Amino acid sequence: MRKWFAVSLLLLSINAQAALWSITYPRPIDDKDLRTEYPLALLTLALEKTGVKYSLLPSERIMLQGKALRQLRENREVNVVWSMTDSQREKDLLPIRIPLAKGLIGWRVFLINDMNEARFSKEMSKNDLLKLVPISGEEWPDTKILQANGFNVFTVPSYGNAAEVLETHKADFFPRSVMEVLNELNADTMPSDIMLEKNVAMYYPTALYFFVNKGNTTLARLIETGLKMAIEDGSFDALFMSTYEDALKQLDLSNRNTIVLDNTLLPEQTPLQDSSLWYKASLDNQDNP
Repeated sequence: MRKWFAVSLLLLSINAQAALWSITYPRPIDDKDLRTEYPLALLTLALEKTGVKYSLLPSERIMLQGKALRQLRENREVNVVWSMTDSQREKDLLPIRIPLAKGLIGWRVFLINDMNEARFSKEMSKNDLLKLVPISGEEWPDTKILQANGFNVFTVPSYGNAAEVLETHKADFFPRSVMEVLNELNADTMPSDIMLEKNVAMYYPTALYFFVNKGNTTLARLIETGLKMAIEDGSFDALFMSTYEDALKQLDLSNRNTIVLDNTLLPEQTPLQDSSLWYKASLDNQDNP
């Protein structure tokens, strides 16, 4: 691996070290959105590892995920986006196949209306869960994954619409990544009758990647080099644990009934065999018929 770093850094130094890299990412709806903090911290860590000169700034206008991915594909406004992968995104864009959050994006727990708490239990099976209606975004890969597993999905234009759907009982649960659910639950905008379900988890293999435009291979190599350097020296895992360790303890995945779903959208190149890239949570207590 050290030889790989040496060769990569040599190649980068030819045309990257002396340049100022202007890197633009999608501006979130709220500049205090905690979901952007970890990817930005990891991107900053990777760039610092390479030693290049860079500026890292949000786009001039707010950009939701679907728009950001389209602009990246057209090489406009942004030149890096982090997003959950699927086969189509890897056709349209250039993925850097290092899971940013070690696969946590595929570990899901549920936000529910507190009136529906009794409908979920540690004894429920996948078939039981299929009788309930999940919420997912219209352009999210999760929607296709849920549908492919047999769920009747209630789709929403954006995350902000989901709480109202739960409140009005148009759907039964909102699967949220363990990366984000506690911050969302504690947000001032979350209605008081929305709660975290305590017994069940859902898992499907997937990854959150950095993506760049297909023509921007030098930037991709730059980011990949920095990420691999951070993995080797332990700073990647240190940042991951400092960000998510407390949440993982609170959510206690090993004591939940984990319902495992297939992900037919997962590209074949996903590095599932490299255990160093993935969070290891127990799947002993699982329902996978």
